[in-house]
Amino acid sequence: MAPIDQVQLSFNPQTLTLLNTVLGLVMFGVALELKVDDFRAALKTPKALALGLFGHHILFPAMTYVLVWLLNPIPSIALGMILVSSCPAGHISNFLVHYAKGNTALSVSVSALSTAVALVMTPLNFAFWGSLSPVTSGLMKQVAMSPWEMLEVIVLLLGVPLVLGMWVARRYPAVAQRIRKPMKILSLLVLVGFIVGALAANFKHFLAYIQFVLLVVFIHNLLALVTGYSLATAVGLPERDRRAITFEMGIQNSGLGLILIFNFFNGLGGMAIVTAWWGIWHIVAGMTLATYWKNRAPDGARS
Repeated sequence: MAPIDQVQLSFNPQTLTLLNTVLGLVMFGVALELKVDDFRAALKTPKALALGLFGHHILFPAMTYVLVWLLNPIPSIALGMILVSSCPAGHISNFLVHYAKGNTALSVSVSALSTAVALVMTPLNFAFWGSLSPVTSGLMKQVAMSPWEMLEVIVLLLGVPLVLGMWVARRYPAVAQRIRKPMKILSLLVLVGFIVGALAANFKHFLAYIQFVLLVVFIHNLLALVTGYSLATAVGLPERDRRAITFEMGIQNSGLGLILIFNFFNGLGGMAIVTAWWGIWHIVAGMTLATYWKNRAPDGARS
């Protein structure tokens, strides 16, 4: 076992319960903004919608497998990369797309469907690519992880809050309207705060092993963002849609990744550190790119 995997992170069952609650809160806040009509509207732009889902749940995990083969990182870091690539879209992607003057409606649709599809695709992708890679297959065998057990956890963490939030928005629209924006801001701040707090509590371990994850996460995230934009350009989507697809592919739900790591891998050091750093870095990279685009109107807007 590599030294990084012998690290015992400051993370106990009570902290895991808190993280579960935080992620459910985030999902509930996002669901308050969703309606069944949003899914119907997404079907009116099937090419962009299909591209977003294909890029996120099929292409990115496959590309991660190739990247692991090329970089040959420590097995637990490689497995963390595969887990991150298997998670659904991160919830800040909608904010980033809006800030970058992209197609926010498309972003919301892809995020919502990505989360719904993730109920099945996240455990399947993780089990398939994690077992297929010779770098990570040994770790997969050690824990004998069942995709069905992971599916059960994901349904509780994502599925239940998603349905509950949409039900509240439909049954009590006035209440949902009042709490929608505060809930969105609160949930995102709490999630970011939790990730930062987890890093702070384990800062000495983070400093000791940052060199193992810094470049890996940078390349991994850059690959996702560049591929999202390039793919959308190649199929002829307008600029606003390209920006949406870029963030939908490059922003991952790393909070869910951390929960799965502590549920199924006992907080394995390499996996936890690479996933926690993903949670910080994709915000930095996303805000940098969104700020760049904010000052450059999409082609359609200029005309």
